[in-house]
Amino acid sequence: MNVLPPALTDLIEAFNALPGVGPRTAERYAYWFIRHDEHAANKLSAALKALPEGIGYCKKTYALVPAGQELSDLYTDPRRDKTIVAVVAEPFDILAIEKTGQYQGTYHVLGGLVSPIDGISPEQLHINELIDRIDEDKVIEVILATNASVEGESTALYIQQQIGNRSIKVSRLARGLPIGVDLEYADQITLGRAIEHRQILSNES
Repeated sequence: MNVLPPALTDLIEAFNALPGVGPRTAERYAYWFIRHDEHAANKLSAALKALPEGIGYCKKTYALVPAGQELSDLYTDPRRDKTIVAVVAEPFDILAIEKTGQYQGTYHVLGGLVSPIDGISPEQLHINELIDRIDEDKVIEVILATNASVEGESTALYIQQQIGNRSIKVSRLARGLPIGVDLEYADQITLGRAIEHRQILSNES
């Protein structure tokens, strides 16, 4: 005997399939739509239906763009410096950097990180396209903005190897301890980076 209507069960299962959404959270999401008018459900349904045909990828940076648009506005904008490229793993990493308002270069989205455990090899990422961009756009600096994880560090190292002896600057986002985090709760990579990039407060002779 079905305790819940199949339509509701299907919705709960759909929410539960999302990353980070457990069974209880999925049930709360589904119940929220029941308690509200049809407008909320119709709006979500319409947005999901339009998503596959409304999204494309920039042919140069592999950032998300409206369907039918070849190049990202962040690449074609004359105010952006094409000779500086921040390399990120996923498109939404761009959003995080843009929110700082401190960066005026361009981006290159890899489409993931090298992870042998997950079956992701360098050939599956947009690394070769990055190397081509370096030569085509006469790039002078590549900022490796991948995560401070084993996969992020491995990917950054691989990219450095592929850049080879090109006379360009290769930099890495500074790593450190977030404000309010106790040392005992810091992961080894973050703590190691904090030690490596420690600041000198005084220099006694």
